[in-house]
Amino acid sequence: MADPILNVQNLTMDFGGLRALDHVNIDIQQNEIIALIGPNGAGKTTFFNCITGIYTPTDGDILVTAPPRSGAASKTERINGLKPNQVTEKGMARTFQNIRLFPNMTVLENVMIGRHCRTHSGILGAVFRNRGMVKEEQAVVDTSYQILEKIGLSRFVNDLAKNLPYGAQRRLEIARALATEPFLLLLDEPAAGMNPHETRELDELITRIRNEEKVSILLIEHDMKLVMSLSDRIFVMDYGKKIAHGTPEEIRNNPMVIKAYLGEECDVEG
Repeated sequence: MADPILNVQNLTMDFGGLRALDHVNIDIQQNEIIALIGPNGAGKTTFFNCITGIYTPTDGDILVTAPPRSGAASKTERINGLKPNQVTEKGMARTFQNIRLFPNMTVLENVMIGRHCRTHSGILGAVFRNRGMVKEEQAVVDTSYQILEKIGLSRFVNDLAKNLPYGAQRRLEIARALATEPFLLLLDEPAAGMNPHETRELDELITRIRNEEKVSILLIEHDMKLVMSLSDRIFVMDYGKKIAHGTPEEIRNNPMVIKAYLGEECDVEG
């Protein structure tokens, strides 16, 4: 088996006397959809913040092995302590539990911002507007529009982000993340606040991103029907520790998971 694209070993995060993550181990293979579940306060978002550079973990290793591109050989890198923009440049992009769009910019402009980490024109190009700068700007516009078409938002291209329906704003966050050309997309509660129709559309979108764009997915989610429908494997956290992992069927029938998170009477049939 190939090296995991993300291999988190003994990840620990302390906030003063509080241990938010306690020696957590999680791995993700290329083209997998992985769910990270657990009750509120289990440490899921703290885990995301550690691997995306918002927090520097107290201990442990975050190892990334980017899939080979353009014939280049893949290599494993330890990314502990990198800044968020550096993590994005490595090929990991995320969305947030609370929508973080630029509300007074257009839908297209929001996606164009995501392309920034893949552009090359420097300050001189911006000042003198040389041919390379103009060509790159047009490429950013074209690529951003293509992403919006794939996500199903092209009809909103010139609308302000704040005027989009809620579900479309969630999809726009995903579009902006895809604009960074990630090999791993991290989604923090993408179905939060969605109605059943929007959730079904999200299920289809995430599956298409994995199958057509060849992007692996790691998501935090409380909608168990969505989790069971989408996931190849599921990791379960409670009180900062990983308490179980396995296939949806294994997690559905795990007594520890049922007791700690799902509830004795919770229906998790997908």
